[in-house]
Amino acid sequence: MSFNGKFELQTHENFEPFMKAIGLSDELIEKGKDIKSISDIVQNGKKFKVTVTTGSKVLTNEFTIGEEAELQTPTGERVKAVVEMEGDNKMVVNLKGIKSVTEINGDTITNQRGPGPILNPRIPRGVSPTGPRQETRQGQAQGLR
Repeated sequence: MSFNGKFELQTHENFEPFMKAIGLSDELIEKGKDIKSISDIVQNGKKFKVTVTTGSKVLTNEFTIGEEAELQTPTGERVKAVVEMEGDNKMVVNLKGIKSVTEINGDTITNQRGPGPILNPRIPRGVSPTGPRQETRQGQAQGLR
C-alpha cells in the first residue's frame, strides 16, 4: 500500500502538554498552537521522503525501510534510527526510546507516538490532487512528529 500523499493538519488534541513533554519551550508552543501544518509523503519502493511544513519551519526526513538513517525530531535534534515495515501498511521506528507507528488504511493515515500518558491526536485532511485523504496522528508524551 502506498503512503504517498499531501496532508493538511485539521485538528490535534493535547498539543501543549505533548510539546512540553518533548522539550519545546513555552514560547515555541504558543507560536505553534494555531499554525497550519502540511505533511508531504513521497514513497518510491522502500525509499521515503517526509516533509513537514509548519509555518516557516520545514522538517525533512529521508529514509529507506530497514536501513539506518539520521532523522530530525521536532526539537531539531538529529537521531540515528531504523524505520521498519510491519505488513504492507505500517511503519515503525524507535527514536531514543520513543516509538512511532504510522499506519495507512484506505484514505486515512494514523500516527501514534509514545510512551507516555499524554495523547496528541492530530487529524490532517488530504490536499493531494489524487483525491481526499486524511491523516490522524495520535502521540504520547515523548512522541515525535
